[in-house]
Amino acid sequence: SLPWNLIFCLIPPTTFFGGWLCFCFCLIFIGATTGIIADLAELFGCVCDIPDIITAISFVALGTSMPDLFASKVAATEDPTADASIVNVTGSNSVNVFLGLGLPWTLAALYWNLKPWDKEWAEEYWDVAKDLDGSNCVFIVPSANLGFSIVSFCCACCGAILLLVVRRRSLGGALGGPA
Repeated sequence: SLPWNLIFCLIPPTTFFGGWLCFCFCLIFIGATTGIIADLAELFGCVCDIPDIITAISFVALGTSMPDLFASKVAATEDPTADASIVNVTGSNSVNVFLGLGLPWTLAALYWNLKPWDKEWAEEYWDVAKDLDGSNCVFIVPSANLGFSIVSFCCACCGAILLLVVRRRSLGGALGGPA
């Protein structure tokens, strides 16, 4: 842990500028650390001959979810109704979805909208390029597996809600015990 302590000692204290400087530095350090971890996971997958999608689903997702799991466990055991663990799960997943997907997609959309027309892009995405005026490119997201992902997510959400309803009716509390 010494290398991490030495790196993160560069973060200023929360007393500077009402904590905003610390917040901004933390975001920068988290982004840099995430980039390093993603590169290491990609290299690990390359060495073990594992496709990038499998590496992302297994190692990277597991690595980002484990801290949330432990924080939720601690919150659930210390709170009599386990409300804090629900807030932790909901908040961390919201941040993962909105920042982890929304921010890169927004930046990519802005980049490709500002990028001048590219012949290679037009050849790659000829079905979209034929409908454009030829001044700018657009950001393309192939939706090959999106339907399966949405159905899987909806099934998991319905199962979780059903489990909470059954626990509340049978045990008198959704998670930690009677409310």
